[in-house]
Amino acid sequence: MTPKKQVSPAIRILRGERDASARATHLEAATRKFLVTTNERKYMSTTTNFKRIALVAAAALGMGVISSVPSQAVVSIGSLTITSSNGTASKAKADSTTAGSVTVKWTSITAVDSIALSSVLKSKPGTDAPGLIFQAKDTLTAAVETLLNPAEPAGSNIATGAATTTDYQYSYRDTATTTSAVGFNSATFRVQLDSRTASRTAGTYVYTVTAIPYTYVSAIGVAPTNGSGTAGNNTADFSKAVSVDVSITIAASTRESVVTSAANSSAWIAATSAAATAATGDSAINVPAAVSATNAARAFIDVNLLNAAGAGADESVTVTTNIGQVGTSTIRGKSVVLATASGVIEVLVYSDGTAGTATITVTTPTITFPSKKVTFYAAAPSTIVASVLNSAPGVGSNSLAIAAVAKDSNGNAYSGDLYVSSDALTVISDTAAACSYNATNSRHECSVTGVIAGSANITVRDKASGATIVSSNAVPLTVTTSSPATVKLAFDKATYAPGEKATLLISVLDSAGKSVKAQEFANLFATGGITLSTAAGNGSETVTAVSATTISLASYALGSLTTPVKAYTLYMPNTGGTFKATATGGTSLALAGQVEVSASATVTDNAAAALAAVTALATTVASLRTLITTLTNLVLKIQKKVRA
Repeated sequence: MTPKKQVSPAIRILRGERDASARATHLEAATRKFLVTTNERKYMSTTTNFKRIALVAAAALGMGVISSVPSQAVVSIGSLTITSSNGTASKAKADSTTAGSVTVKWTSITAVDSIALSSVLKSKPGTDAPGLIFQAKDTLTAAVETLLNPAEPAGSNIATGAATTTDYQYSYRDTATTTSAVGFNSATFRVQLDSRTASRTAGTYVYTVTAIPYTYVSAIGVAPTNGSGTAGNNTADFSKAVSVDVSITIAASTRESVVTSAANSSAWIAATSAAATAATGDSAINVPAAVSATNAARAFIDVNLLNAAGAGADESVTVTTNIGQVGTSTIRGKSVVLATASGVIEVLVYSDGTAGTATITVTTPTITFPSKKVTFYAAAPSTIVASVLNSAPGVGSNSLAIAAVAKDSNGNAYSGDLYVSSDALTVISDTAAACSYNATNSRHECSVTGVIAGSANITVRDKASGATIVSSNAVPLTVTTSSPATVKLAFDKATYAPGEKATLLISVLDSAGKSVKAQEFANLFATGGITLSTAAGNGSETVTAVSATTISLASYALGSLTTPVKAYTLYMPNTGGTFKATATGGTSLALAGQVEVSASATVTDNAAAALAAVTALATTVASLRTLITTLTNLVLKIQKKVRA
């Protein structure tokens, strides 16, 4: 037995490190050997697999020569997504600068797969809508964008926007396709409206765009065709189709705005439809309260709604009234809402038997027009007041001579039928002669026919005959038969300020100094007409004519003068003094009247008036100074007495 030897600690440590080192070396060698062996086995396995696949392919080809059986589809497109951005357009412009867009993204393991896009209309603002056009925009990868059907293909029937059986891609309008690159793909297409099939209406068009993947499936003996969609090469995988909505909004032009402009719009009332159409302001309407036998409208309101561009704006129109009815021939009532056509509507006003003053309001959602007034008068007047318009009607003339103002029990103007009658038919022959209503002057106007020289009393009545006649006061008229003898000139005032408006009146008188009936006098003055001592101011009428036609100013509501005259408007000079008009009678007068006549007026002198005012002021100041001196002296006397 060999005795154990003692080993020093240092040797044990050294021996342990050597053993550890040996173990590590052995472990590394074993590991390398294992990995190499494993990889070699994998390589052999892969090689074996390829060989097996090659054998299978060769067998398949051999069998294909005999049977030509195609292989099954292999899905190679993945992660298909579609996004969109909306576009805008106008009725005048719908191109790539206003287009929206759709972007499709996907992955593919082959370069012969493709994505097809098609669109269908989802909603539209009007009755018709254009199709959607796709236009290649850009790609982020090597994918190739292609417009599949950029024009109208034969047999597609897309001119009416209808689908066909030729190809699902003709579902509404042009479609597009994009061919894959291997790996990640991204393609963007612009989408814009096509005006070839429909007009563009303002509003928002919404289309649903669908992306359908076409995966390449080989057919034995057939070469790939880059995703052209030919049967037998690409097969649609509808299970992976994705869709997105894209909208194109067409803004209304300023001329298409339906918002009315108060500055451009109008609503005018008149007694007839034609007058309302041509009106530029409201007419005074005075009509019977009784419903007409034919149920006809009593007045017409023409409403014209225009936008800021001056084009028709179709807002609704609300019309209300407190008396009578408003509306159309088919829709009427106290309050109605009416539709306009190109911004225009004619509102009819009807009586319903109620007398009084109707207040009619016409409004739209944006405008309230000034209220319209319609007076519905009662069946008979309560009062009739007659007055003279022409005090010299003359023999044989049908002269406007009488004015009559009739009112009903409500105090409203009565514009129904009135008749004039004479109490001396041998002088004035009228009996139950009809008067006419002048809405502008708010009165009836009645003409009379003189028979011989003399006087007659004229009354105005509401009936030609009957027991319940309402009659006016009697007014006297004098019929003259004398011939013109003299002419008279007169100013309407004796004194005028510088530049003031004046009226020069020309009267034709008989030998007794009475007015001759209104008529035309061809040679009332001698050559040169009327001469003025000083030139009249700007705006004055020319007074050099030798002829003149006289009228009753009251008959024409030009003044209150009832005798026939010719009136000239003149403006006084700017300098003070006497202003004189002179003329010589012409051959229309008797020989004795063919003499010089004149009329004068005073024009105040501004300078003289100013001087007179200054002089008066100076006198007043002197008087005040004297008074102040007197008061001062009085105060001094009082102070002296107080001190004493």
